[in-house]
Amino acid sequence: QVQLVGSGGGSVQAGGSLRLSCAASTNINSRYCMGWFRQAPGKEREGVAAIGAVTGKTSYADPVKGRFTISQDNAKNTVYLQMNGLKPEDTAMYYCAADPVPCLVTLDHIPEYPHRGQGTQVTVSS
Repeated sequence: QVQLVGSGGGSVQAGGSLRLSCAASTNINSRYCMGWFRQAPGKEREGVAAIGAVTGKTSYADPVKGRFTISQDNAKNTVYLQMNGLKPEDTAMYYCAADPVPCLVTLDHIPEYPHRGQGTQVTVSS
């Protein structure tokens, strides 16, 4: 069973950048779909981005398209979320998550992935 450790959150001003990392305890190449979801206080969990296990297909939520990029380094068993042009509405706890193959990269499914990290806080000030 894969263990995930998320990191890289912090406080930035609007327009700034952060890179979140998610280190997996086992080989994820072609074995897991990987994704990020977020949850702000008082709001529902929201799938942000995902990357497919075999094809590497990516999916992004509309609010982050063109600003966030998900990538995967199989040599390091690590998934990244590069976040540029951050906005105050991006403020949330961010969680990485994994779903073993066969898996889906649909955004609604990401918060339901069976494996997730502990969360890393992102705060964007205006």
